[in-house]
Parts: sequence; structure tokens; C-alpha cells
Amino acid sequence: MATLVTKKSSPIEDSEALQKAFKDAEALHKAFQGWGTDEKSVIEILGHRNVYQRQQIRKSYQEIYQEDILKRLESELSGDFERAVYRWMLEPADRDAVLVNVAIKDGNKGYNVIVEIVCVLSPEEVLAMRRAYQNRYKHSLEEDVAAHTTGHLRQLLVGLVGSFRYGGDEINPRLAKTEADILHESIKEKKGNYEEAIRIITTRSKTQLLATLNRYRDDHGTSITKKLLDNASDDFHKALHTAIRCINDHKKYYEKVMRSALKRVGTDEDGLTRVVVTRAEKDLKDIKELYYKRNSVHLEDEVAKEISGDYKKFLLTLLGK
Repeated sequence: MATLVTKKSSPIEDSEALQKAFKDAEALHKAFQGWGTDEKSVIEILGHRNVYQRQQIRKSYQEIYQEDILKRLESELSGDFERAVYRWMLEPADRDAVLVNVAIKDGNKGYNVIVEIVCVLSPEEVLAMRRAYQNRYKHSLEEDVAAHTTGHLRQLLVGLVGSFRYGGDEINPRLAKTEADILHESIKEKKGNYEEAIRIITTRSKTQLLATLNRYRDDHGTSITKKLLDNASDDFHKALHTAIRCINDHKKYYEKVMRSALKRVGTDEDGLTRVVVTRAEKDLKDIKELYYKRNSVHLEDEVAKEISGDYKKFLLTLLGK
């Protein structure tokens, strides 16, 4: 992920930003008055504010009305629209903590979401999410994951959420060769030495892992994800497959999540919301381009066809429509 370079704002710029946040807070409060919420104004304001501006709106709303705007949004909105707006309003680390907690409660349906989040985030972002999780839920993320899983799946998930990978670009080619062979032996049979595969996937830097995965493909004539698919009949293999896909190319992974969410019988709104809300300020443009290349249809058009109402208007706003 590219590093954003930000210049220090001047006192005048800070004052202008604060004034804008106060105006937005007042406009949102007005949208909540009367018999029905003015959802159009909510979308128009929040759908066009960046993460810093949204946090300023939250602070300003609290200051003016002595009320958390998140609680107000929960009471004023409903359904998928409310969930999308609520998650959009959270700071990224707090949002990731909420998504992981929901995934833990979902049981085996949510394990891939936990893997996705911790494998896509940078080491610093994972650490921030773990802190946010503790602040919000008063337990560590590791203990909650461990309490809801068993066996190799528990080892993998606890290892991933507790990992603080090295974030540099150095590669050890000899290690890549050795560990490509170890991975091959680990997953060759269903009763392989999974502890070694778990150790490699949960501790190595992403750069080193990419070198190992490339070496695996060169030496064994197939990608490790294809090999894992042959065994992906249980939660552990599915989670391991997701981890490797997210580390290898998270944008392609997200394109697949969007495609699955939209093409299945009955749209997967949770998956759709998660990708749009978490990637809108990062790499959603690239994911949209990949979606078009893969499906010959624009993501916005597919979203507009599959969902409706204010939820549709809000997601299309975040998609840049």
C-alpha cells in the first residue's frame, strides 16, 4: 500500500476544517429532525467526507449536541444502510475490530473474514486494530479467537492475529527455496505437518512469503493455492487458502469477494459492504478495474442491479458513481 505523504496544516486550514465539520454536524442534526430522517442529506454529507473529516464531524456533533452521532445514526437508519454508514463512520482500526468481532461470532462462516483482515493490513495496522479491539470489547483479540476455535485452525488464526511481521523488503532466496519445499511437504497429504506451514505463514514478512510462493510455483509447476483447493474441505484449509491469497494479491482476492457477493443467489450484503467501506479510501479504484477486466461489466452497474434503496445510493456514492 502506498504511503500517504501529508503536509502539516496551517492554523487557518485547521480553523476552516473545524468550521466545515461544525456545519456538517448541524446539517446532519437537521436531517435527523421531523417525522422521517433525510437520508439523502446523510449520504450527501458522509459519503463525500474523508476519514479525518468524518472524525471531525463526530467530535463536533458531540460538542454541540452532547450525543455520539454513531448512536444517533443507529437509531435513525436501519438494515444494511445503517450498518454501512455506521462502519464508514468508525476510525479504520476500530472498524476492523468490529468486523473481526462480528466474524468471530459468525463461527465457521466468519473465519475467512478474520484471515482476510489481518493478512491485508500492515503490521502497524494489525497492532492498532488489536488495541482498538481491547478498548472496545475488554478482551484481547487472541483470547476471543482461541475461545471460538480448535486444533490447527486455532493455531493458524491465533498466530495470524498475534503476529507482528517484519515490514521490510529484504528477501532470503535460500530460505524461500527451503520453505517452499516445507510447504509442499506440509500440504501434500491431508495429514501433513501443518505446524510448519502455520509457522511460515504467520511469522514471515509478506515480501519473504511472496518469494517463497513464487519459488513454490517455479519448483512444483503449480501455485500453492491450487494445491490447497484440492484439500479445501475443512475450515483450516479454507483459512490457509485465504491467507495465502490475501498475502499474494489482495486486490484480486477482493475482486473475487465482490464477484461472489453479487453473483450468488441472494446478494451477500455483508461482504459487499465490507469491501466497499474498507477499501474506498485505499485501492477500490484498482479493484473496480480488476472487476471490469474479469467480468466485462462495471462494478457500479452490477451493484446498482443487485441492491436497492438508500443502501444502494450510499454504496454507489462510495464507489464514485
